[in-house]
This record gives sequence, structure tokens and C-alpha cells, in this order.
Amino acid sequence: MKPSSCDTFVALPPSTEGQRIIFGKNSDRPCDEVQEVVYFPARDYNAGEKLECTYIEIEQVSHTHAVILSKPAWLWGAEMGANEHQVCIGNEAVWGRESADGDEALLGMDLVRLGLERADTAEKAVDVITDLLEQHGQGGSCMEEECSFTYHNSFLISDRTEAWLLETSGKLWAAERLEGGYRNISNQYGITTKIDKEHPQMREYARGKGWWDGKSQFNFAVVYSYMTPARIEEAGSRYHEGKTLLDRSNGHITAETMMDILRDKDSGINMEGMFMTTGSMVSVIPRDPSLPGVHYFTATPDPDRSVFKPFIFVKNLKPLKETTSPSYGPDDPVKKKPRFQSKPDRKHQLFVKHELVAAVIESHKERGKKITENMRKLEKETMSKMEKFLSGGVDEPDLLVNLFLGSVQEEMCVYSTK
Repeated sequence: MKPSSCDTFVALPPSTEGQRIIFGKNSDRPCDEVQEVVYFPARDYNAGEKLECTYIEIEQVSHTHAVILSKPAWLWGAEMGANEHQVCIGNEAVWGRESADGDEALLGMDLVRLGLERADTAEKAVDVITDLLEQHGQGGSCMEEECSFTYHNSFLISDRTEAWLLETSGKLWAAERLEGGYRNISNQYGITTKIDKEHPQMREYARGKGWWDGKSQFNFAVVYSYMTPARIEEAGSRYHEGKTLLDRSNGHITAETMMDILRDKDSGINMEGMFMTTGSMVSVIPRDPSLPGVHYFTATPDPDRSVFKPFIFVKNLKPLKETTSPSYGPDDPVKKKPRFQSKPDRKHQLFVKHELVAAVIESHKERGKKITENMRKLEKETMSKMEKFLSGGVDEPDLLVNLFLGSVQEEMCVYSTK
């Protein structure tokens, strides 16, 4: 089962306006899956403590950074998110010559969360993820189903100054540094001959497998992909559509630009069907370290019928209850073996209300149009308010403790529009 899903984007100066990095991702997942948006504060741990990820237990580190995550509600990791140091990470499923079948290990989504919790720069996140990959490997079903659905992972990682593209095949990997312009990734390998970091055995392994002759210029995507270069081009329709959409705004890419791209259905980037866009994220990161990053999340499916709501890292933040799914602890069917024998209700409060209003939009044209217009108006007004912080900083952080929660409540009020 290899659905074409997920697109992740990053734009850096000079392709953006105002010396800002713009990061965006659509998480395309099974249509009945709930995606929650959750916050975890920074924490210190004692030596020897363990950490339970989705399937396996690993060593905990002495300190983890505060993170905001958009994640499938049934697992520990995340599809995308950011940390207090303005590192942003999103991952993509990729398949290549190396089999993705194997024992339960770390999911790519676990690695997204671990990278955010443990790294204060994009490059350090590359190191964190690849070290963990070397120690524990990647593997296990990536869907809440008895049927196994496995893949390798690519990651787009950014901070205030640069971005990195990290692509993996089993425990092997290659990484490319991006210092300007824009980049998008879909479900295919994209690193070619510019490789800035790599697994020490990555080339020799390929040579031993007969995938590379050891003499010609090494091209990671060609060597590790299933396909010939021509087939890679043919298979990447969403990648090319995304690149075209970015190019149209090159030099003027903003958060609004990124949201419009994530909402684009003609390109397939806003996916519909059995696999659909179940959550979306756009982050605005000023290069000036005195200014906050603003991270927008939908926490609901289909960004075209959702509101991007802002989050800013400040002290004394509370749990995001309205976008946090119910917890079933050790009784969760994911934790019991054999796994996935049943599916509990994982819908959070916003999801439930959004599900109802999506049905209204679908079945009552005039009322649905009014609700959608008011959702866009709310989003535009909120983004205008965020410009104050992006340009002038945060003078009263206590006023932002309930920023995301307040935006969720305002969205739910809009749902009641007559």
C-alpha cells in the first residue's frame, strides 16, 4: 500500500518577504484518523530514565525542549511541529530499493518529535535523528490497522537561519543543507548530487548491492529510488505542482502564500479521498532572534474548511484541551498485543464540532458559504494581529498564554453562524 500523500515546504530569504522563514506542511493520512495538536513544556529528567515511544522504549535525555505538535492521536510521535527554539520539522513517507518491512522500531513520526524535543538548531536535529536511527532503526506499522503499512522517511527541518533535507533508507541516510530559496518534498527521494552530510557506509552499501558502480557521480535519488530518473520525474506530479506554486510567489512568499498552497485541491496537495489532508501547519520564523515565531495549526481535516490558528511559545502555557484527544493509557489497543484489535473514539472537542460544520458546508450551500467566509475573516484578522508580534516582539507574554485556545474558541463560535 503506497498512497501518494503529504507535502512539506520551506521558503527562506530571498524567496520570502521580511527576512522570515516560512515552513508549511499538509499531513495526509487515512480519512478516518484524528489529528490532535498538543503542547508539551520543557522538562528535566534524571539519569537512567526511559522513554516509551510508539512501539519501543529508549533512553531519555537529561532535558527536552518545549514543543507544539500536530500528531495522529493514536501514536507517540508527530507528523509535524516546532519547538521553543523555532526548529520546525515535517516528515514524508518514501519508498525505495531497500525494503521498509521489518521489526517494530522508531516510526518516522517518533523521530520528528525526538528531533524537536532534543535539538535547538536544524543541523542538530539532523544529528539527533540520524543517531537515533543508527541506534534503533525505523519500522512498524504507520496506520492504526491490523494490516501493516510501512515506509522509510524523509524530513524537512528548518530554524531561524537555514533548512536541511534529510532522506533515509533503513539506517542509511543523506542530508542536504539549504541556505536560501525554497524547497518542497513529496513522497520521493529528492537529494541528488549535493550531499552535505551522509551515513559513512551509505555509498559503499549501494555499491555492494550493485545500485552504483563506484565510479560515476553519486546521485542519492537515482541510486536509492525504485525508478529511473525519467520515472522519478513522472511520479512527482504533486512535487512539481508545489514547486510551481512556490515559484509563482518567489521573492514574496508569506504565510498567506503557504496557506493558499496547502489549500490547493487542483494540484492534489490538499488531498481528498481515502487518504486526505487531516491536519495542516504553517510557521513564520523571523531571522531576528529577538522576535517570536508564530506557528499556525488547523487541528482539523481539509485546510480549505479549517482555520489556521496561531501559537507562540511563552512561559506558563497550559495543555491544549480542545485539540487533545482522549487518552486510554495502558488499555489503548495500540499498546496491547496483538495490536489494533479495536479502534477507540479519539475525536477531540474541536474535531467533533468541525465534523458537524463540514457536513453543514457540504449540504447547505448558502449557510455553508457564510460560515466559510466568516472562518476566512477570522483567520485574516488573527493573522493581522500576529504581525504586531512578528515585527515588534512580545512585550506582555502573559497575554499570549491562551492565544491558541482563544482562537479555537473563536473558530467554534463561527461554526454557529446562521
